[in-house]
Amino acid sequence: MVDSQGQPDERPFERMFYPVERIPFVEWREFSGAKPTVTLVAAVTVLAFVTGLSNLSQPQLVVDGPLGGIVPGTRIFVRFAGVLFAFPLALVTFGLSRRRRIAWLAALVLVPLLAVFPFLTGRPTEIPLFFLIVVTVPFLIANRGEFDTALALSSLQVASLTSILGVVVYGTIGSYGLREQFIELHNWGDAFYYVIVTIATVGYGDITPRTVEAELFSLSVILLGTGAFTVAVGALVGPAIESRMASAFGTMTASELALLEDHVVVLGYGDVTESFLDQVADGTDLVVVTTDTDAAARLSDAGIEVLTDDPTDESALVDARVDAARGVAVASDDDAANVLAVLATRNVNSDVRIVAVANGDTHVDKLGTVGADEVIDLRSIGGRLLGATVLDPDRDGDAGSPLEGLLGRTDGDFAGVATADPDSETSAAGTDGETSAAGTDGETSAADPDSETSAADPDGETSAADPDSETSAAGDTEP
Repeated sequence: MVDSQGQPDERPFERMFYPVERIPFVEWREFSGAKPTVTLVAAVTVLAFVTGLSNLSQPQLVVDGPLGGIVPGTRIFVRFAGVLFAFPLALVTFGLSRRRRIAWLAALVLVPLLAVFPFLTGRPTEIPLFFLIVVTVPFLIANRGEFDTALALSSLQVASLTSILGVVVYGTIGSYGLREQFIELHNWGDAFYYVIVTIATVGYGDITPRTVEAELFSLSVILLGTGAFTVAVGALVGPAIESRMASAFGTMTASELALLEDHVVVLGYGDVTESFLDQVADGTDLVVVTTDTDAAARLSDAGIEVLTDDPTDESALVDARVDAARGVAVASDDDAANVLAVLATRNVNSDVRIVAVANGDTHVDKLGTVGADEVIDLRSIGGRLLGATVLDPDRDGDAGSPLEGLLGRTDGDFAGVATADPDSETSAAGTDGETSAAGTDGETSAADPDSETSAADPDGETSAADPDSETSAAGDTEP
């Protein structure tokens, strides 16, 4: 393709999402946004785990920190505290990658607590962990608005988690109340330990009931605990399995798209969509929203992220992160659906740039009215290409041919593209403007934007279709 100066334009579709060319010196969001925050928390998790293993490997852990003598039980707790914190932090990191608000709150509590450990042990190996935490906490605070997704639990999940908590409380209080009827059960710690061991069906045998009443109580803890645990596993693991199965069929979930920013959302899948995807550069993040499961599977195999949902549904657009998108391309084969998709997109994000495809003349004006910034009229483009090619048979398809001229850029607009500014002196439709893609009334045509000679201009001074003009396309010159 060529522009008005005859230079190649390799990415015309992508340029449509850049009405104003701005080249920032540094993309600061790449270094300070949600993704770097998740990466830092993950690094803290790994370093805490490694530090905890280092403490566990010591034959005798010396606690020489300034807070070591103040906090009770430091010597016992610090030995495995790093590993103990690493596992919940791993879950927190996973939640942050899904932009969960509860994960952000948990990280804001757990990460600063880890910073206390170097002051307890005084070991030089924990100094890197301390400085990494000092860097991570400001990132968490600065990006608090990025992690705003609520944790949506089903009623079954809430009930199962509540039942497990209830069994633990019931077993701990009951076993402590019956401590005189157990062997080696003396305090609340022993009671809690006994309940966990019993529910897990480990049965070490160090604490055992010695009366019938204690045995019946232990039996009730086993039945209630294993039942609640089984239901909880099914309720919590089931959605994860469903998500994996959906991914196998080419479907992305909303949580998997949570960290997308500055991407292009394609609403609908049609004949134009495949060509559009071929034109977009490989470095551009794309999300296609379509109800076509077969197309979703093919696109997923090609490495393109797909959300199988209704592109006219505002909730689906929220899941596709339209609020953080660079631009939206509406390109299904159904113009009525395209109108609804543009309207829904504008309701979700009033500032995003929208480019819509019109498969017929009926909905061109409607697409612009409901909020599309650019409307590509496929039928108009096809007709002008056909007319320009027929009237210019001497062209061999090289640079400057009618095909490239009509598809190239002319004064910032695309031929066959209806813009949202009807007062512009340069019109994409080219009916009354001084510069026209079709060249019906203008002095310059798309076939040669710098020439006064037009292949499709019957009113111009020189015309290929006018046998009476002073100079014809056949090369005859009248005296």
